Amino acid sequence: MGFDLKINGVVRNLDVPPDMPVLWILRDLLGLTGTKYGCGVAQCGACTVHLDGEPVRSCLLTVSAAAGHDITTIEAIAQTEAGAKVQQAWLDEEVIQCGYCQSGQIMAATALLQHIPNPTDADIDEAMAGNICRCGTYVRIRKAIRKAATHET
Repeated sequence: MGFDLKINGVVRNLDVPPDMPVLWILRDLLGLTGTKYGCGVAQCGACTVHLDGEPVRSCLLTVSAAAGHDITTIEAIAQTEAGAKVQQAWLDEEVIQCGYCQSGQIMAATALLQHIPNPTDADIDEAMAGNICRCGTYVRIRKAIRKAATHET
């Protein structure tokens, strides 16, 4: 069955089963490996992408549910003002340790700043809940989000 998916601004027609997760399409079919497989049950946040600007877990998002929507991955997030600021703040604050979760963290932080340009700590906590960092860089993540929000990058 064919589905049209708009990924990072490019429409792609894919002949895949309707229940195939978008994560597998990104990684296995399109070679967009920045989006990571973590838990497979939408609990860790490593596979976060934007669907029409909202952060979603691509490991459970089916191609049939994503068809007709705009999907943005970590590979294109810097094309947005908020995404570019978040990525620069991540570098400035040396957030990354192992880096595995960081794509999902950046996608969640960017969505937050696109919706709430000057978030409170409570806003940050709510937006980042469910994005797990095994290395425990949460303090640097919060600092980077604050930096991106205050436009100090």
